[in-house]
Amino acid sequence: MADQAIAAPMGGDVRKAGLAQGIILVISGFLPILAIVSLTPAVPTILDHFRDVANASLLVPVLVSAPGLAIAILAPFAGILVDRFGRRPLLVWATLLYAIAGSLPYFLDSLHAVIASRLLLGVAEAAILTIVNTLIADYYDAAGRRKWLMIQGLAGPVMATSVIALAGVLTELSWNGVFLIYLIALPIFVGMQFMIFEPGKATAPQPTQPLAEEEASTPFPVRAVALYGAVTLFASTLYYVFIIQGGLAFREVGVDSPARVGALISMASLAVPVGALLFGYLGKRATALQIFGFFALLGTGLAGIGLAPDHKWMLGLLLLQQMGAGMTVPTLIAWAQSKLPFAHRGRGMGIWASCFFLGQFTSPFFVAGAKSLTDGRVQSAFLVMGIAALIGAAVALIALFKAKPSTDKQY
Repeated sequence: MADQAIAAPMGGDVRKAGLAQGIILVISGFLPILAIVSLTPAVPTILDHFRDVANASLLVPVLVSAPGLAIAILAPFAGILVDRFGRRPLLVWATLLYAIAGSLPYFLDSLHAVIASRLLLGVAEAAILTIVNTLIADYYDAAGRRKWLMIQGLAGPVMATSVIALAGVLTELSWNGVFLIYLIALPIFVGMQFMIFEPGKATAPQPTQPLAEEEASTPFPVRAVALYGAVTLFASTLYYVFIIQGGLAFREVGVDSPARVGALISMASLAVPVGALLFGYLGKRATALQIFGFFALLGTGLAGIGLAPDHKWMLGLLLLQQMGAGMTVPTLIAWAQSKLPFAHRGRGMGIWASCFFLGQFTSPFFVAGAKSLTDGRVQSAFLVMGIAALIGAAVALIALFKAKPSTDKQY
């Protein structure tokens, strides 16, 4: 099946996206990831601060992933609003809400209040993630989408490395100092005012185009969305295992300092651009091959972390996991974008965002289940989740071999 992504149904003198739009979308697309990555080295300290709260060992990981629940519930509705009322206004004001809600826990000292503020943050993230991925598909053709998704994958680790290292330092100063990082959304909000425009908007009134009528009658691609949604949910559950539980895994091998954990994770995150480059290299090849690649890397890395006897071995295996993480997001986004016509792109990307961040929210529960089935250690849960990822890689490989040569690239 051919790529179904088609341009906005508009003719005439239409504003074209360029470098400025690509840069602001890449930076904005990092905000939902920052919301959870920044807390990775802080989890043990936050857990210590709330150690007297009932069920703190479960609630603190939920605190980290709570925005995922809001995104999972609200992103499809955000997508509907985007398709009906436009992209720009919702994106701009959601970014301002992100800054306010993200920094709010700095002024709170109740675990339940912090979780509530994180859910509010998820409301903003639902809009941001849906619209950024929609605009990348709106602004650029297939080659342009691959280019900017790869750039996003390359830039992400640079931003993540700085954020994680800073998060470790801020956590050393105060258990909730890390939440001030979210104020970075304020200058992004200002930048959006100048750089983001509504796609397909002509500089002069244009007559109704037949293409618009044809586009409006295009059916929603239910089967394609169901397939990429299911794979995204499974992949996301595995993707967030280390992001949420990584600090606890390092603690089990003797690394207790948040700053040290942040430094080690920052070092490993340098492998993420390698994964993004692998996506760029495999971007024109079969989707099943790309899916096999990131599942194999995630699985090997997670299982290896689970078996690591010390922090040096853990760091080495973490490099493979991070490489797989670098492939995961752009592969899944590009796959989804390729199946969505303009009229349904917001809703389709909203469903993608919902599935991806539902995995963020459910990941701690799967890890908790894996711990209960083994010896109760975080590393044992990593081993179980790694095996699950390798099974996913095997399924993708079987699908690749079964695919006909003429349809390989679009599986």
